[in-house]
Amino acid sequence: MGGGHGNSKDFGAAAYWDARYSSSSHSTGGKDGGGFFDWYQSYQALRPLLRDCVPTSSRVLMLGCGNSLLSEDMVKDGYEDILNIDISSVVIEQMSEKHMDIPQLTYMQFDVREMSFFEDGSFDCIIDKGTLDAMMCGDDAPHGASRMLAEVARLIRPGGIYMLITYGAPKERVTLLNQVGCHWKVELYIMPTPAYQRKWINDASHATMWRVALTVDGQLPPDYVLKDPDSNFVYVSYKSDIANGDNFVASGQEETMISK
Repeated sequence: MGGGHGNSKDFGAAAYWDARYSSSSHSTGGKDGGGFFDWYQSYQALRPLLRDCVPTSSRVLMLGCGNSLLSEDMVKDGYEDILNIDISSVVIEQMSEKHMDIPQLTYMQFDVREMSFFEDGSFDCIIDKGTLDAMMCGDDAPHGASRMLAEVARLIRPGGIYMLITYGAPKERVTLLNQVGCHWKVELYIMPTPAYQRKWINDASHATMWRVALTVDGQLPPDYVLKDPDSNFVYVSYKSDIANGDNFVASGQEETMISK
């Protein structure tokens, strides 16, 4: 996803994003950069979790890459193979030009609802920072979101990871994840927004994220209170190698603080 505001019903359409990325405020400005935008969280904030869950040798698929710097920052930190896809041909052309000298980064135009170009189990990890949220605002929601998640489940190898960074709480996202054909072991991490984190910058006692145990039916504990009401939810979903009939498995025992 890219930055900016607009009519949310257009968020699943290529024409909407092409127009946004063609505007001067969202253009990367060619190889020299400028105008980049990261939804929700930066790589620095996500780094502890990414480095813990995703080996640098992993083949990674970045869904709805937009003009985020996440992939570039991952490569700077040692990641070796990241394929970035987006529905907008405009942003793919922009980012391909900017990163033409970085062989670890590849850019291709795709609709995340239809990725039959790739074989089953093609990726070790799929990262989604806001793309499912965009699908939920599209004209074909929630059908488009379900199509996307079916493709995600198909493309991840057994034992691989789908890392979803979203505004959607478990009551809104677990139903989508827990669909027929998807067999996940899910860990939930909660991250306050960057603005909220900045309030704690001089307080070492505060963590940047918390691992929170879900209930058996995949929901937040009934007495759980978000420290930041606008928190982002990070679902680290491991694809089971054997379908056991239980599509959703909540993982973890208690809230755990995680520091940078």
